[in-house]
Amino acid sequence: MKTSAMFWVGATTLVLFTVTIMAAMNFPFNWVFYVTVFGQLMIVYMVYKVLTDDYTTNKTFKDFYEDYPIEE
Repeated sequence: MKTSAMFWVGATTLVLFTVTIMAAMNFPFNWVFYVTVFGQLMIVYMVYKVLTDDYTTNKTFKDFYEDYPIEE
């Protein structure tokens, strides 16, 4: 089963958001530290997955944004 790059973006965001909550709630330092290191490893893997994702589109810079097209 092929995992989507968007899954890794969401999972990494969730882990690093959890680190923020843990730090704000004064969790023990070792817990925060290990989850932070795990989150940083997830960032590296997430960037790899996003950059090597098999995604194609027929849009160009000429199309600008899909939600705000430039009238020609």
